Amino acid sequence: MSGATKVEAEQEHTREHHKSFDSQFDDEDVLYVFRKHAVVMRRALIYSMLALLLGTIPSLIKPEFSVFFGGLAAGALLGVIVFMPSWISWYYSVFIVTTQRLVQVTQKGLFHRSVVDMGLNQIQMVNYQISGLEETLFGFGTIMMQTFVGDLVIHDVHNPAKTQKRILEILRDQGVVTQNHPLQEEEMNQDQELIPEEDEAA
Repeated sequence: MSGATKVEAEQEHTREHHKSFDSQFDDEDVLYVFRKHAVVMRRALIYSMLALLLGTIPSLIKPEFSVFFGGLAAGALLGVIVFMPSWISWYYSVFIVTTQRLVQVTQKGLFHRSVVDMGLNQIQMVNYQISGLEETLFGFGTIMMQTFVGDLVIHDVHNPAKTQKRILEILRDQGVVTQNHPLQEEEMNQDQELIPEEDEAA
């Protein structure tokens, strides 16, 4: 094999095994990525709106356009500063399903990240629950996974029915057989005790 052909082959191999996340193995592919619903940022959004209103207070003392728009700009900047840590935590906290495992990446603020993974063959059962008016209206709920190493409960997942179905499809395609079919919401409320996953910054 010539030098140019060898380089091209190595480049092609690199493209084929491009890593979507840091701990991805060379022989695994990412099949599905999901995260929590944006509703988890509601507290930070409220605080940022209060910061915006706070910026208009100087114009009440000195009612001039320059003071109003200057205070509004300062309030908007403060609101962004208040909101950004929560947005970063939400955006970079993801759940990745690959051909081999489920990876949970949890980002807290700017400087703390934790990664936990489990093999797909450890998952025994996947259920979901939508409870209450807020979850029904905004389309989020709870995903519950029973595994050989304990229960994984993921709160505030966007479109949990779709997420559960996709995970079950992946498990089936990878030859992983779950113990039983997903439970109905009424059965889960009566029979299943949930152990919540590590709380994330909202």
